[in-house]
Amino acid sequence: MVSEMIVGRDVAPVVIDGVVARTVVLASADAGLRQRLRASLTGLRWQVREAGGGAEAMAQLDASQPEALLVDSWLPDLEVGEFAGQIRMLYPGMELLRVDGGVDGAARSPRRNELLHALREAQDGAGNDTAAWAAAPVAVPRSVGRGYGGAQEAPRQVLSVLMGREELVWQESPARVQPVVTLPEMVGASEAMQELARLIRLVAPRSTTVLIEGETGTGKEVVAKAIHRLSERAGKPFVVLNCAAIPEALLEAELFGHTRGAFTGAVQSRTGRIEAAHGGTLFLDEIGEMPLALQAKMLRFLECGELQRVGDNETMRVDVRVIAATHQPLEQRAGERTFRLDLYHRLAVFPVEVPALRMRMEDLRLLAEHFLDLMGQEMPRKRLTIEAEARLYEHSWPGNVRELMHVLERGAILAGDRMEIGAEEIRFRRATRG
Repeated sequence: MVSEMIVGRDVAPVVIDGVVARTVVLASADAGLRQRLRASLTGLRWQVREAGGGAEAMAQLDASQPEALLVDSWLPDLEVGEFAGQIRMLYPGMELLRVDGGVDGAARSPRRNELLHALREAQDGAGNDTAAWAAAPVAVPRSVGRGYGGAQEAPRQVLSVLMGREELVWQESPARVQPVVTLPEMVGASEAMQELARLIRLVAPRSTTVLIEGETGTGKEVVAKAIHRLSERAGKPFVVLNCAAIPEALLEAELFGHTRGAFTGAVQSRTGRIEAAHGGTLFLDEIGEMPLALQAKMLRFLECGELQRVGDNETMRVDVRVIAATHQPLEQRAGERTFRLDLYHRLAVFPVEVPALRMRMEDLRLLAEHFLDLMGQEMPRKRLTIEAEARLYEHSWPGNVRELMHVLERGAILAGDRMEIGAEEIRFRRATRG
């Protein structure tokens, strides 16, 4: 018999047959595996919290503080070895097991023995052939499948159990090639882009404030959208405000909203961008352009989660994750007293640097092909000649990825009806005019 005790808004520990159940989080994209494990673990008086990916599992860990985590060999949003290593650091006292077909000789606690028993039952339930089950294919998204030479399936890894603080080592199938995985939004396989994707995957599941730094045209908004997509807030609003695009006199009302008659022209009340992002993410682009007077109000919101509309005496609480972006050296500006140092530190809880294109020129061809593919959706798809490609590699790209996109669009227009873009069509803007 299963019962639940309700305390406040949260569900208290589940009681099964008069015994308080321990909690385990099960992270797997395989619904069938989750169903089998849930049946086995519930019979052993475990409360199972399921997660279809790493970001969801991280949220479940934060919410339930479980005794154990079972993680599958592949997750759709996070690299499994990286994810497990992070979990070991954050929750050192928690049992961390991986789906396993064998048993090692290390000493086990009763709790671990129960989990291993449930794993064996789940494997037997798949057909009483552990080896065949462990080698069964796992469907992966197309963006990941490309890393396996275009295959749409990757063999399931044969896994082992993590004991204590044992080093995380995967037993790989010899035929498997480790894919280069970034994120669907991001084009490029360079080390810089892989590191950027790693940071995004790690911070996305949390509500931590993120400061995205990088030169103009590097794709900072793309990074912000990727963080939002991988978070639990993905189904809620993603609201963008460019602090440089709105006049200073209107920026406060745009952010915080205003009441009717708060200022000349305020004929009706209006919801601000912060309030509109409730439950989701607010992306503040070019945060360095925010006026000093407004920075103090923004700092207060970040610290207490409360906002006050312009012209209103009442405050309201909102649940919003803030991601800010800038191309300016905010720490240097804080030293010059043109940006609040306390606001900088509050924004830069988790700083992310987006690499300039000149720092990842090995991605240039992939990016060029990507933009030519996009343009091919509206006009016949054109290709670059060898000479045109060489011209691209000779350029320093001060405008970064955005400049590359514009150069290719300009080249496609200049090529006219020809299907090739030649070197003569690759034209860069002059830095100064004569």
